[in-house]
Amino acid sequence: MTRLITTLGSLSLDQVQRILPHEHIFTDTRQGWPAGFGQGHPDDVLARVAPALEELKDQGFNVLVECTPVGVGRRPDILASVSQRSGFAFTAATGIYREPWVPPWAQQASEDELRDWMIAELQDKMENTTVRAGWIKLSAGDDGITDTEAKILRAAAQASAATGALIGSHTIKGTVVQDQLDILEDAGGSPSRFLWIHAQNETDTSYHHRAAQRGAWLEFDAIGTAPDDSEYIRLLRHFIDAGWAGQLLISQDRGWYDPADPNGHHFRSYSYLGRSFLPKLRQDGLDAYVEQLTRINPFRAFAR
Repeated sequence: MTRLITTLGSLSLDQVQRILPHEHIFTDTRQGWPAGFGQGHPDDVLARVAPALEELKDQGFNVLVECTPVGVGRRPDILASVSQRSGFAFTAATGIYREPWVPPWAQQASEDELRDWMIAELQDKMENTTVRAGWIKLSAGDDGITDTEAKILRAAAQASAATGALIGSHTIKGTVVQDQLDILEDAGGSPSRFLWIHAQNETDTSYHHRAAQRGAWLEFDAIGTAPDDSEYIRLLRHFIDAGWAGQLLISQDRGWYDPADPNGHHFRSYSYLGRSFLPKLRQDGLDAYVEQLTRINPFRAFAR
């Protein structure tokens, strides 16, 4: 049976209400791993995040996909603690961010070692927790994939093939996505298990169509920030009319408790999509797709 792997156990579709497929709980994007990098206490994070999660519950959400991989402050122990104490399920990621955030151990590791590490986190547990990773999060540079990023992607393709896990990549340019899909297929992975994160940043929609034709998922995930809501609705309608409704995801890329920011002062709540954007979708005649975009599609993408 297909299940969604979360910090509160594996969930069937019947147990899922709504899913936010791209948000952050705890993230540290400082380069060079300065003093205090990735340091934070679960109590402090919970105090800042818990009210935002309660808002989500009121809007009918019960799963949040946490998108912080190794290299930018991933803390599975904090995710586990906040999830258990708030009663809100997170789907956490294995995987490694792009250069220059790739840590030295991953720079030096072989492709096979990276593959085995990802598989272990997907099948057993992440670091010093009892929580399994639910998916693989990567990234690629805007000007093309470096040798190290390609090595990580090939390892991820093999880990995905072995476990069924989705690979999601923070990738801005459509040309780079096409290169990633080529590498993925050459390494034995499937484009149907690849998610183009931040697809809204590519203005040439021909790249989106090419990725979707190959089977990839398209995620439009800065809703409430930029561009404005009308542009997101235009994009969604365009791709729905083109026949890609079953490969679309929407989210906000919010949260971001940052330990470099005292007490997570600039943390942003997750409520915009449910409070403001979904009503606009309905007003624009896309009511029939709300369930698909907030429940069916994200479950199909991330479950395994």
